[in-house]
Amino acid sequence: MMKKRIIDFRSDTVTKPSEGMRQAMFDAQVGDDVYGEDPTVNLLQQKAAAMFGMEAALFCSSGTQTNQIAINVHVNPGGEVICHQESHVYKYEGGGIARNSLASVRLLNGNRGRISPQQVLDSINNPDDIHLPLTQLVSIEDTSNRGGGAIYDFEVIKQIRKICLEKKLPLHLDGARVFNAFEETKIPFQEYGAQFDSISICLSKGLGAPVGSLLLGTNDFIRKATRVRKVFGGGMRQAGFIAAAGIYALDNNLNRLSIDHKHAKILEEQLQALDWVAEIMSVESNILILSLSDSVARDEIISKLKEQGVLVSAFGPQMIRFVTHLDITESEVAQTCDILKKIV
Repeated sequence: MMKKRIIDFRSDTVTKPSEGMRQAMFDAQVGDDVYGEDPTVNLLQQKAAAMFGMEAALFCSSGTQTNQIAINVHVNPGGEVICHQESHVYKYEGGGIARNSLASVRLLNGNRGRISPQQVLDSINNPDDIHLPLTQLVSIEDTSNRGGGAIYDFEVIKQIRKICLEKKLPLHLDGARVFNAFEETKIPFQEYGAQFDSISICLSKGLGAPVGSLLLGTNDFIRKATRVRKVFGGGMRQAGFIAAAGIYALDNNLNRLSIDHKHAKILEEQLQALDWVAEIMSVESNILILSLSDSVARDEIISKLKEQGVLVSAFGPQMIRFVTHLDITESEVAQTCDILKKIV
């Protein structure tokens, strides 16, 4: 008896490597990356840095690791990081800013995970006031996970960059899903990259790689980051096997992200017609977050979907998240819409 296929909307991290990606991994040339001798890792790092107009890159195991390494390089103990209160670097990285870098945070309440230039300006502490921590970093997230895949206006990013330059503050990008933003905005990668001192990009969210993220920056920044990666236990040896998957992802899976966005829009349209859905964050990329009517039990809806082979994530009180990705087909989106219509 054939096992029923699961339609998994929990995250775009649940994808499996395609046959082409598996073959690239199988064929990869490898060496010891801690010695800087893995040719496939080196090629991936050079490729990613060039895409964004950066001098260098560092291959790491996860986006949490790249973000935390960047913060550790930019910030001294006792310093302060400005970020949105729902940002991944604060909310989903295990308290890493405090634990790894002994730094505090200035949390801002912006629009769908995005902060404004004025908020940044108003949150920079007076360096002459000894009662306050020194503001040492601004971090933004594009697209915003908790904001339902919301995309930053590029003009806003440039204004934040201008403030950071004037105040001599580094600007970090948590770009776990930045390629989803590019799919909508069409901003040239290098023009975008020029706005940041460091960038984290993820290869296993949306792009289909089984593991891995990259940290981008100047040669000096990456030299320091490599030392921090070692201290954090992130040194990898024959990592070319997984780096090859990242190269394949960058070469083959960027141009298809529009399909995921289209699928999220189809789900949004169906969900808007259901009386047990109170509100949906307007879909901008591949993430859909909905709020349920007060009379509906969130866990009961999730359970009913699971019984029909559809997996979604609880995302807060009365909130559910769908994330579309390359392992979900158009027919499976249609099947999900039919299942949603039948839930009472």
